[in-house]
Amino acid sequence: MRPLRNNIIVKKLEANKKSAGGIILTETTKEVPTEGVVIACGAGLFEGGERVPLEIKVGDIIVFPQYAGTVIPINGEPFVIMKDDEVLAVAQEAEMKDEQL
Repeated sequence: MRPLRNNIIVKKLEANKKSAGGIILTETTKEVPTEGVVIACGAGLFEGGERVPLEIKVGDIIVFPQYAGTVIPINGEPFVIMKDDEVLAVAQEAEMKDEQL
């Protein structure tokens, strides 16, 4: 799947199974993950007749609001498609490996 314009596709990272104090969290008490790995990026928007590339790139680990984007299934797994301006921060750059996808 290839996102268009300023859209990105993100694979959410697993939520922590333990709290900072070491308490094991159940499914209902886990925080919804707000970090994910960018697996695909659109080419960017046109402004003033020129394409403006995205600041985000494939492999970035990003932070985004809990309910950002739309969940879409890809090969039976849930991914999130969202606009680049919904991203709050780039946590770090990660090298993507096929087994991560």
